[in-house]
Amino acid sequence: MSQKTWLGIDPGLAIVGWAMLQESEQQLPLIIDYGTIETNKQLSTSQRLLEIEADLRELLTEFKPKGIAIEMPFFNRTIKAAGGVMQGLGVINLVCYREANIEPIFLHQASWKCHLGNGKAKKKEVAEMIATLFNLDTLPIDDSVDAIAIAYAGLCGLRNNI
Repeated sequence: MSQKTWLGIDPGLAIVGWAMLQESEQQLPLIIDYGTIETNKQLSTSQRLLEIEADLRELLTEFKPKGIAIEMPFFNRTIKAAGGVMQGLGVINLVCYREANIEPIFLHQASWKCHLGNGKAKKKEVAEMIATLFNLDTLPIDDSVDAIAIAYAGLCGLRNNI
């Protein structure tokens, strides 16, 4: 099996979490890099979407992933940020296809969390599980942690032909 690099994305308008994982000969993939794309809340939505587009293009150019997994957000009726998140998701989807010719797979939150053993884990629990799984001393509790788990779920699905 050739080594594949996967990009995991936790979409948003204010913050987009991202992580690059590479398949390894060992059981677990390697965490290549992770971080967040943060947009300025003082800018218009269009300007913020342009920031996301530019930063994501840079990531795709630098790491050249072979697969991309993105969380498909779920919103209840009281979430005000849903419109911005969905616009961000649309730009992310477009950039992934246009720049890398990859149609991302979309994972619901419970499905990627199940790969960690708890489909209802909170963000702190996800960070603890990722730190334990990958034998990391510390990990920031932010959207990049979710992106690591999303990329991991994408790679696990690939290995299991899901």
